[in-house]
Amino acid sequence: MRSLIAIVQLLAAISLLNLASAKPLSNIEARWGKKCIKPKVFIINMFPPEGDIWYGIPEFNLLAKNITVPGISPIYPDVHCTADEEVCQIVTGEAEINAANSINALTFSGLFDFTTTYFFIAGIAGINPKLATLGSVTFAKYAVQVALQYEFDAREIPSNFTTGYVPQGSTSPDEYPQSIYGTEVFEVNDALRQVAIGFAQTATLNDSSAAIAYRAHYATTNVYKAGSEGPSVLGCDVATSDVYFSGALLSEAFENTTKLYTNGSGVYCTTAQEDNCTLEALLRGAVANLTDFSRIIVMRTASDFDRPYIGESGNVADANLQNLFYADQGGFEPAINNIYLAGIKVVEGILNGWNSTFQKGIPAPNYIGDIFGSLGGKPDFGPGSMFNNNPVKKRSQKGRNAARGYPVTS
Repeated sequence: MRSLIAIVQLLAAISLLNLASAKPLSNIEARWGKKCIKPKVFIINMFPPEGDIWYGIPEFNLLAKNITVPGISPIYPDVHCTADEEVCQIVTGEAEINAANSINALTFSGLFDFTTTYFFIAGIAGINPKLATLGSVTFAKYAVQVALQYEFDAREIPSNFTTGYVPQGSTSPDEYPQSIYGTEVFEVNDALRQVAIGFAQTATLNDSSAAIAYRAHYATTNVYKAGSEGPSVLGCDVATSDVYFSGALLSEAFENTTKLYTNGSGVYCTTAQEDNCTLEALLRGAVANLTDFSRIIVMRTASDFDRPYIGESGNVADANLQNLFYADQGGFEPAINNIYLAGIKVVEGILNGWNSTFQKGIPAPNYIGDIFGSLGGKPDFGPGSMFNNNPVKKRSQKGRNAARGYPVTS
């Protein structure tokens, strides 16, 4: 009996010792009531080629741990992490709905502590030949949901319109949206973006003989000179649209939308499907104190031109058809390869500089967040902001009601 009591007392003492020496739960872990994975870098890819390029690399093994997360894509149900859990990755599935649902489920899963995590969106995109070329690596400050507009069929647009797209709640293409949904524009940390650009510029980018041959056609038009040159790393902005589009008219229309929605400061160069949706989910996480919106990097590599070169085919319609469906542009393979070649420099830069710089974070010198100012601060875009001392065009509520067919009161 005495020996049994002694054993019980010993076990109790060991238990108390373990409790005393145990590392206390973080705020997030206490919130979820369990131990969480706390990545330093979380890579966000949209479909398998973007994700697969990270597997089998010499720097780390992303497939060392596989975590099934309820609510993310049923096709890609697992988050992958390195053995030390410092780097993780998700494949969201393509287009707006998949990206929004996957990142929202991930953020609120209770499996991760994202409070100091750097989210690294890394995908391919169409490219504007005014700014860059096939294989180029771009880092965005703004993501603009350019297709969130009214639309007329191009054959039926009013005679005085330059495009069939009109901002929501407005009555002309050049009027700022009068009906704001909140996902029109996101702005990320420009200081972090510049650091990421610096890391990526140390990479030797991939190219292809087909891309070299195809981009040479753009040299015949001075405004497309950048499209005829070799791939580079640069800062310019991304347009989000579920619809693949081709042609100078649509591309220029969305270029103007990007400028309009950012009060003149956005520079459209890439077109993708998911970024505004991913950013909205991460912003909602930030509002809930689960993510840090100042720790987001948006990188897109150029797989194809958003418009044909001048003289690509006999007429404009045939040229757009050729550009979208049939031209061997040769940009897909280098774009995928450059996700890794440039991206690994960014990931390693963050990991190597963690203790000195990245753990504490890089303060944003600019506004970050959405058009509502959901995270605090005053947006430098939107109806309540100014750019170069010129207020955006804004109608009264009475004018908005009239445009939408609502009753107008005095």
